[in-house]
Amino acid sequence: MSDARLTSSTRRASGRRLSGVTIGAKARKDRFVWVVLAVVVLAIILLHGLPVSKLVGAGLSRDGLAAISRAFTSDLTPMWNSLLLGVLVAVVGTLIGFVMAYVQVFSSVRGKKLLHWLTLMPMISPPFAVATAMITMFGRRGILTYKLLGIEFDIYGLQGLVIVLAMTFTPLAYMNIRGMMENMDPSLFEAAKALGASELYILFRVTLPMVTPALLASFLILFVEGVADLANPLVLGGDFRVLASEIYFAVAGTGDVAAAAGLALVLLVPALGVFCVQKYWASRRTVVTITGKPTGSRRSVTDPIVMAPLLVIAGIWVLVIIALYGAIAVGGLTNILGVDNTVTWEHYEFVARLGSTAVGTTLWMTLVAAPVAALTAVLIAWLVARQFPRLGKVLDFVGMLGSAIPGTVLGLGFALAYAKPTWLFGHPILPALAGGVSVGSGAVAIIAVYVARAIPTGQQSTIAALSQVNRQIEEAATSLGAGQAATLRKVTLPLIAPAIVTAIMYGITKSMTTITAIIFITTPQTKVMTSQILDEVDAGRFGNAFAYCTVLIGLVLVVLVLASAALRLVTRHRKAES
Repeated sequence: MSDARLTSSTRRASGRRLSGVTIGAKARKDRFVWVVLAVVVLAIILLHGLPVSKLVGAGLSRDGLAAISRAFTSDLTPMWNSLLLGVLVAVVGTLIGFVMAYVQVFSSVRGKKLLHWLTLMPMISPPFAVATAMITMFGRRGILTYKLLGIEFDIYGLQGLVIVLAMTFTPLAYMNIRGMMENMDPSLFEAAKALGASELYILFRVTLPMVTPALLASFLILFVEGVADLANPLVLGGDFRVLASEIYFAVAGTGDVAAAAGLALVLLVPALGVFCVQKYWASRRTVVTITGKPTGSRRSVTDPIVMAPLLVIAGIWVLVIIALYGAIAVGGLTNILGVDNTVTWEHYEFVARLGSTAVGTTLWMTLVAAPVAALTAVLIAWLVARQFPRLGKVLDFVGMLGSAIPGTVLGLGFALAYAKPTWLFGHPILPALAGGVSVGSGAVAIIAVYVARAIPTGQQSTIAALSQVNRQIEEAATSLGAGQAATLRKVTLPLIAPAIVTAIMYGITKSMTTITAIIFITTPQTKVMTSQILDEVDAGRFGNAFAYCTVLIGLVLVVLVLASAALRLVTRHRKAES
């Protein structure tokens, strides 16, 4: 009896000790989660909240409201032009993206890997590199149009902008649509074929309905990118006025910041509206393309009625890409491409002599911003997918604002918010971060913009990766006494390492090639390569611009190769451990 009582009391004592440990673990977990949430909320406020609030304040001033009134009454042209440009870019880019994705997934042509990388080329180059090459190859005195074909084609205006912007943003549609096509269940096509359906019927009644979500998502993304782009309208716009260029000229030309802020609000409304529609529609409609059972291999489409037109379109598109990027490569090695084709190293010597500082500055700021953006994206995704099911929707929405807010609007907001010290309750809490006399001569604000623009892609890829990780793995770690911090660091992060590497890779690519979002906060002390390229294009020194573009594309390719090697190492290490 005494032994039974002793055993019972021992169990009760042990239970109390275990209960205490569990309670302490929960307390530690809760504290860590709330600390992470506080850090994320602070980051969102600094990256999105404060710039947008300052922009709204300036836009709702008397001069800002006057600019808004003009935009909707007496001067409707920029707004209608922006909407028209966005729709045309979205239609053309989504169509070409579908064609390239279909050829990549369903055709049996050789060289599909090369085709893939050529399709992605515009993504890793400065936004106006294609525009500059387009003027040289297809302009009024273009090498192909005038000198070869004898045609005087006016590349400036709407037609040139649609071609260049569609080429620039088609890779986004291509990757989106291709991903959904690759996940389609092959049994769907086998069943349609067994029932006697032609390849043309399958294309319109099976393939297109299944990729409709990707088509709509691509259309909305390209619409936002089209209306928000600034660099290409500055180079190719001519007399075609759009809101983004009007904002730029209001600041750079007349110095009317309030009017620029008012126009920025006009541009912000359709961009955010389209973004909300996309998020709502994506959350309401899904298409199941993976059944979880092996159902055969993907078949190749050989019917010429289907493949011949698509291959012709894809071939023309690839030839245009090769021509334009060939012009960029050759243009940096000639005096004046198409006028004086004498080989020279003068342009690269110019870049080495006067552009080395911009190259180094761009590299170090990018290498700082990309990991910070990836870490922030991982923390947001972790909170969304693991900690706050209801609040997570709000966090997911505000975290994605970096892609929803047009770059011109975000850059102007940063200039307004951080050109002077930030005050709270009568006390300065941050020094000036933007402008030549700020901390870091403006580098801090530029890095912050890089981070804000890179977070959304990393956030989405990490959420997708976390959805593939069984929660029981993390629950097992916590049941063994590990806190949330240790579980995140030792269990979750290693499992989603490929998504983190992908986020860093995208952050580097996006940061090194952006100009629209930083055009208002670049300084003479902090030179950025994209800004230097734009200066050379404005001055008509296309040879220098081509040399800059070639160097920048080369740097991005080197970074992507290194990041891809790191991704393969991580994947191989995970397979070895499993």
